[in-house]
Amino acid sequence: MSNSAVEWRMHTDGDENPTDWLSVPEDVILEACGNPPLPELGVIEQLWETEPIPEAEVPEAAASAVAALSFADVPDGGEVALGVGSRGIANIPEIVAGVVDAVSEAGYEPFVFPAMGSHGGATGEGQREMLNELGVTEARIGCEIRSSMEVVEVGRTPDRDVPVVADANAAGADAIVPINRVKPHTDFDGEVESGLSKMLVIGMGKQRGAQIAHKWAVDWSFRRMIPEITEQLLDSLPIVGGVAIVEDQHDDTTLVEGVPPSGFLDRERELLETAYELMPKLPFEELDLVVFDRQGKEISGQGMDTNVIGRRPFSINEPAPEKPNVKRIYTRGLTDKTHGNAMGVGSADVIHEDIVAELDAGTTLINALTASTIRGVKLPPVVETDRAGVVAALSTIGVVDLDTVRVVRAADTMHLHRLYASPALVEEARDRDDLRVVEEPSAIAFEDGQFAAPSLRD
Repeated sequence: MSNSAVEWRMHTDGDENPTDWLSVPEDVILEACGNPPLPELGVIEQLWETEPIPEAEVPEAAASAVAALSFADVPDGGEVALGVGSRGIANIPEIVAGVVDAVSEAGYEPFVFPAMGSHGGATGEGQREMLNELGVTEARIGCEIRSSMEVVEVGRTPDRDVPVVADANAAGADAIVPINRVKPHTDFDGEVESGLSKMLVIGMGKQRGAQIAHKWAVDWSFRRMIPEITEQLLDSLPIVGGVAIVEDQHDDTTLVEGVPPSGFLDRERELLETAYELMPKLPFEELDLVVFDRQGKEISGQGMDTNVIGRRPFSINEPAPEKPNVKRIYTRGLTDKTHGNAMGVGSADVIHEDIVAELDAGTTLINALTASTIRGVKLPPVVETDRAGVVAALSTIGVVDLDTVRVVRAADTMHLHRLYASPALVEEARDRDDLRVVEEPSAIAFEDGQFAAPSLRD
């Protein structure tokens, strides 16, 4: 054993700080790996043609979506429950406010309820705080927020006798309107994935409903469960429709549409195809190393979008996406809005010690237990510095040629417009119409072992 490794073990013996004893010092890793040279990195940009809705027009678009729904069976002055989730949806306060105004002007009494399963630590106050951090506050949206984990059973599935539950406040209203983004799901592939139907089945079911759904999905599969339970909820509850949102590659609002109950499955299927076409992706199918500066629940339900990284290691019965093929992933930190929830951290191969320092074990485990995805929170090897993370990752993929190694560094799986890229990828970008070279490759700059160059955001 090397001297540095002996010193590290002695230093951490009996230390109660998990960051200290889990994190391996840079010099230990460099010595073990032979302190290899690292590839230079340039900057490339993906060229996307987008048509976002101007921000000033988003509330009007949301109001128009409400106008497409029928409230014929809702009594004058009746209460309308608006479901809002915990994802980082662009313009969500403006969209919700637009829906609230339209419902109010139509003569009804709207209120918002969190439709986010077990998020927020599975507490009513925690879920209210998550809405607050998304900008969805009573003052900003113009109506009351009723946040509770109480649910009521509204039926049972005919074949498997699985209880179907819903938020008690929503179930007691005269009408229900979920507001959600339609996008590819991280856990499964199906005709209907993340969107209005999933919000009804899992988000509106709170912690109990989410746990029931995820447990049964192990054998039943979400692709079959969500459509079946959605139809039962539409029959059992006063759901007058939903407000569907689709975002472009920059995560800007590109569509806000009112979907009647009859279209929850058929129209969602069509919107999902659009969302797949517009979602941001890594522009290379074969990569040796991808560095993500951060992960978080508002970035993806699994911290890192499995459709972007081509991995689904936590799923028991669901196959992973075929592309991209990424040999190693190094993740550097958690977002502030994830509140220590490191769900999906197990998708990485190496992580920075900052993740361990910021990790809330209770919140993370509750999420994993609810979702039946405990594989997703297994802790990868922890390193002290970025240099150690890159060296550790590249030293485990075989012989590395600095001229051909394929390395990308991105802000996260949602922000992929600009990327740091190794020389081989920069050269490839020169010959592609969908990519542009922004900066030529240069040596990676470190400060005390950490990246000196900032994170690239849109």
